Amino acid sequence: MIRDFLIINCTGKDDKVGLKMNNKFFVHAFQNNINKNDILVTTILDLTTKHKAKIDKNFSILVNKGPGSFSTLRVALSVAKGIKISNNIKLFGYKDSDLPQFNLENIEVLINQNLIEKKLINPLYLS
Repeated sequence: MIRDFLIINCTGKDDKVGLKMNNKFFVHAFQNNINKNDILVTTILDLTTKHKAKIDKNFSILVNKGPGSFSTLRVALSVAKGIKISNNIKLFGYKDSDLPQFNLENIEVLINQNLIEKKLINPLYLS
């Protein structure tokens, strides 16, 4: 069961990062006029530090695997994979179409209906 998690939704449109810790949900939305690839890691570090997230084996990361912008998806997947490797946590992917709105209720439906998957080999890109 996934309780505490970081969710990365970077597809090139309406990009957000969310953090659920201790039954509280925090969201950071990116501005449309900036290059999200440059600030994704900084944003995640700031969010997890500010809310004192305990990133351990009971923590999970959910990352949107597309469809979306090639570079934005690759950066998001790479950051998520780096966090997974460095902290030995669980990493899951989901399709953009499975999360109609970025809020805690829809994310929990995504998790409870097993619409997340552990295999992130085939991200979906827009051409």
